[in-house]
Parts: sequence; structure tokens; C-alpha cells
Amino acid sequence: MNAEMIAALRELEREKGIAFETILKGLEEAMASAYKTWWKQENPTADDDFVSFRAEIDPETGDLRMWKQDLEEIDVPAVDEASEPTVEMKVLGEEPVEVTDDFKGRIGAQTAKQVIFQKLRDAEREMTYEEFAGREGDVVTGIVQQSERRYTLLDLGKVEALLPQAEQVPSEPYRAGERMKAFITEVRRGTKGPQIVVSRSHPGLLKSLFALEVPEIEEGIVEIRAVAREPGHRSKIAVSSNEPGVDPVGACVGPKGSRVRMVVNELRGEKIDVVPWSDNPGELVANALQPAKVKEVRTDEATGTAQVIVPDYQLSLAIGKEGQNARLAARLTGWRIDIKSETQASEESRAPAAAEAPAVETATTEEAPARTEAAPEASPEPVAASEPEAAPEAPEPEVVEAQVEASAPEPDVAEATSTTSTET
Repeated sequence: MNAEMIAALRELEREKGIAFETILKGLEEAMASAYKTWWKQENPTADDDFVSFRAEIDPETGDLRMWKQDLEEIDVPAVDEASEPTVEMKVLGEEPVEVTDDFKGRIGAQTAKQVIFQKLRDAEREMTYEEFAGREGDVVTGIVQQSERRYTLLDLGKVEALLPQAEQVPSEPYRAGERMKAFITEVRRGTKGPQIVVSRSHPGLLKSLFALEVPEIEEGIVEIRAVAREPGHRSKIAVSSNEPGVDPVGACVGPKGSRVRMVVNELRGEKIDVVPWSDNPGELVANALQPAKVKEVRTDEATGTAQVIVPDYQLSLAIGKEGQNARLAARLTGWRIDIKSETQASEESRAPAAAEAPAVETATTEEAPARTEAAPEASPEPVAASEPEAAPEAPEPEVVEAQVEASAPEPDVAEATSTTSTET
């Protein structure tokens, strides 16, 4: 170690942002460990279990000094019942030792080189971790480096980000060299540096993309209140305005749909519905079911259910393909939505009245035989008197036959009369 080495360490501090004291302390620890290894080779019969060394480097001149320490093993009692006693090494005393030129030249230079490179790598990893540790929830732009079945790697410049299969959109192809935006979900320390996990299916990606495209959201004038997303297919966002004169939906859509189109292109054609937010649950549910038109919404706060009535021709649009529109609306509002057409609602309203009608009719039918049976006992004579009145009607066919026989000499007229009577 000399003054030139100290100057080089100062330069590293300015260029790489690594503290000079950090490198110097690492060099001292490495030098002490290397000197102990060299001392063991020079004294193979010595007991090195109770011997240690301490190094010190002058921060101005770079001079290296070394001390030999005598150690003693002591028992440390347990802190509580759950822990066990431990053994520590206590320094009994130390004495300075001479550092040979051989160690300073060959061994010292090699040790210093290894320590400096290791400290540089550690410092860069720590700086990278600190840079991304506070960016969870941000959107980053990366280049696809490698795409496999289980994961995809994105190059973010200083570090690579991991895009797991669970965070990917099934309908999206990831080609090497392609540039894309991703949402940072987690940053954790790793043995080879920080590990950054990103997502393409997180609802926060949609929210962050709108914040990038809509200045009103960045300024706080327009606020995204809720997001519901089925990655790769369709999404819904509910927006509100903090200023009365600003239309939140129009601000997100942009002139001729330019703003929302940029978000759709980044999400590879995913359809997006922008609806206005409302503090009224019924109005919010009606807005969430757009583009379907809602006639009436009945909410039950006790069960968290919203019954929606739509025109008959709007029923399929309100439900959506495979229930997608209703499912996204339920996620957006937090209500359980039950959609019915006007015809279904009217039939259900008439069902209770129709259920009561058969009960009344059954009661009437049961009472009728009693009245029918009681009538003959009260008035038997009128029933008997009514029988002769029907008797004179029976001879009518005989009269017709008599007419036909009387007119036998004129067959043409009889046939006509018979035909006329039959038709009548």
C-alpha cells in the first residue's frame, strides 16, 4: 500500500459513489485474513485457533501495520430458556508484528485487487437495490432478453427484471429485442444482486399508463377511483374529477380518443371502458355496466346485492360475452350484480298474484259440490217439473219424416226439402 493506492481509492469514490471508508475497512479485514494465512504457512506447528491478526492502513500515506492478537474462549450464558449457551473468543492482548516486503508486494497486491473488485460489485448491487427499492408500483421500460415457458427476462439497463409466467398475459407474445413497459411488483435482495419482479397483468399497470398519458391525473385534477381488469381482453376504470369544470371521462379519452388509444396500443389491443365514478351505489352500478343502458337499479346494502333491470334488447349487452361485462362491473363497484330484463322483472312481479289465484279457485271448487248437493233437498219439485218441458222436442224428427212421406208423389220437391232440412 502506498499513496498512489490511496489516490486510486479516492478516485473510485468519486466515480462509482463508493465511500472511501468502506473500501479502506474492507482492505484492512482482507489484509488481516491474508496475513493469518501467510503466517500459518510460515509456522505450520503453531496453534492458530487462539491467534488472530488486526490490520490498520493509514488513510493518508497508505502504510500497513499489523497486530497479533491472543484469544481466549469464553462461555456466554443463555439469554432465556429457549436459547442455548454460546462460545465467544475474547482478546487477551495484542502485539505489533513486522510486515515483510514479500507480503506487502505479491500477497498484498493480489489481496487488494480482489477486495477492491469485490467491494465494487457489492457497492453497485447495493446502489442498484436502493435505486429500485423505493420504486415498487412504478412502470419501467425494458427490452426482452430471454423468453422461456416459466419466465421472461427484461433488460432494464443496470439490472435484469424477472417477468414470471403468473404475471404474464397469455395472449401476448414476447419476442427477443422487443421493448415493453412493465409494472414493478417486488424488489428483494439476492446473492447476485437485487431481484426485480415485474408484471404485465397487474391492474396497477393500467392505472400507471393512464397517469403517463393523462396530465390531469398526474396533476391530481382527475382521479382513478377503481380499476377492474381481465388482462388481454377487457378492462374498466372509474374516474372522478376534483374540479367541477373538468370532465374526467373526456380527459382520459382525449381528443378523438388519442390518449386512451396509446394505452390500448401498449396493452396490445386490450379494450378499455372509462366510466364516471359516483358516490351513489345505484348510479355507480349503472355506469359500470356501460355500454349497456340501465332502466332501474335496486340496491340492498345488507346483502351487498344490486338488482339491475334493463330493456329486453339490452340484456345480452349488459351481461357481455360469457358474463364478462357483468363480472367486470361487479369487481369495479364491489357489489354483487343481478341483471334481469323488463319481461323477467314483470313476470316475477306477477308471480305472487298468480300463486294466490289457484288457491282461491281451489276453495271455490271445494264449496261448489256442497251447494249442488244441498239444492235438490230444498226444492225437489222444480227439478221434477223441468223434465216434461224437454220431452216435446224429441218428436221433431217424426214431423220431418211425415212431411217427407206426404210429399212422396213429388220426388223432386221432397229431395229438395230433405236436403234443405239436412243442411239446416
